[in-house]
Amino acid sequence: MYFIGYDIGSSSVKAAIVNAENSKPLAVLSEPSEEMGMISLQDDWAEQDPDVWWEHICTATKRLIKENHLKPEEIKGIGISYQMHGLVVIDRGGHALRNSIIWCDGRAVNIGSKAFEDLGNKCSEQLLNSPANFTASKLKWVKENEAELYNKVDKFMLPGDYIAYKLSGEINTTIPGLSEGILWDFKEKKLAKWLLDYYELDHKLVPDLVPTFSEQSRVSKQGAFQSGLKEGTPILYRAGDQPNNALSLNIFNPGEVAATGGTSGVFYAVTDQLSVKESARVNNFAHVNYSKDLPRIGKLLCINGAGILYRWLLNNLNVSSYEEMNTLANSVEVGSGGIRFLPFGNGPERMLDNRNLGAMISGLDLNSHTKAHCCRAALEGIAFSFVYGMEILKSDGIEPSVIRAGNDNLFRSTIFSQTIAELIEQEIEIYDTTGAVGAARACLLSQHGQTEFGKNVRAEDYQNSFVPRGDKDKYKKAYDIWLEDLEMKLKNN
Repeated sequence: MYFIGYDIGSSSVKAAIVNAENSKPLAVLSEPSEEMGMISLQDDWAEQDPDVWWEHICTATKRLIKENHLKPEEIKGIGISYQMHGLVVIDRGGHALRNSIIWCDGRAVNIGSKAFEDLGNKCSEQLLNSPANFTASKLKWVKENEAELYNKVDKFMLPGDYIAYKLSGEINTTIPGLSEGILWDFKEKKLAKWLLDYYELDHKLVPDLVPTFSEQSRVSKQGAFQSGLKEGTPILYRAGDQPNNALSLNIFNPGEVAATGGTSGVFYAVTDQLSVKESARVNNFAHVNYSKDLPRIGKLLCINGAGILYRWLLNNLNVSSYEEMNTLANSVEVGSGGIRFLPFGNGPERMLDNRNLGAMISGLDLNSHTKAHCCRAALEGIAFSFVYGMEILKSDGIEPSVIRAGNDNLFRSTIFSQTIAELIEQEIEIYDTTGAVGAARACLLSQHGQTEFGKNVRAEDYQNSFVPRGDKDKYKKAYDIWLEDLEMKLKNN
């Protein structure tokens, strides 16, 4: 018997099959073969058609079943991970009324900023966040700018809620889902109706709540026909991609930290404390194991300008692969011969108070530096931005006891991972897993519990660790020079 997991990203949909007995992955694939596009009608706008996600879910599911010679009835449960805090709106007939306004869309920033200013400490103390450009603010934008369409809205959803709806015909969400939309009142432990009232949004538009780990719904006849799954297959789990990434790495308890170094970079740290000092620079969400009696909060620090810098170099340095870039970088000493990169060229940085600094290179000597120096400087600059982010998390009460990362991103680089490990003086464990595998394995939690889940992750996925070697001084010298560049840029921006 097997579980299937989906990870609905903005570039692709990944799907995985795992064995229900031992949690071992059987197969993982992505749809489509090329990256999904985004629709950007104006600067800082980003949309996608939610029915395109559904089409890729169906294609991926049918491929997994066919290519692995499975029968639909052998799949005993479904787990869903998805790009966080997007907005999907449907009418009474269940049809999407417009493209989804996805996670990186910035049109509602001013709406959320005004709410944060007007509502004051209530946002920090009860929502643990600024409403910013999250789901509630995006829905307010629709009401203000597309009033005729807003009047047709029956329910709003997150991306994962919409896929669950297409599978089952049932409309629901979770407490962590509401917290992504900045609609969960952590102090009162209920829907933040007062924020809906402030935005003049109808309470009836909010889906019903189901537990994160539960039989949330079952695949309908129509969902089965379109997806290739068996009618009645239960949906057992749903979470946003960053909480789900943490789950995939067995991150559940206070002090445990998940790290991701893709196009953007993330530290996601778990705490049991509701007090926040950095609500404008760090996001706070209900983690997958949050409950009203046992709060588990995921503090998410995002760095927009991370792997995108390394990809830019790949495209512009006349090199063939990341492996070649890493080899070149390894030929250069710590400090990159004086070259420094600020990687912040992928839009406003929340951890920098939503300032858009742009990327910057400093210290370039045209007579001595080569592309090898540039490769090392880029890895160090991105790593330094992670270290800077960890300092913010520490100021917000996080004391990391464990840091885990997947091996499918920047953390594969020894230079990158070792730089972070030395500067924050913390071992970094590397695991071979994906969000889709994690979503499938989450179905096991209701059967075996967290301890057994953690043992399986360690046994199946652990690859290696980067341990501080006592070389902090030379890394610290390079970091301090980089930090001077950043502080000067912030001062002049």
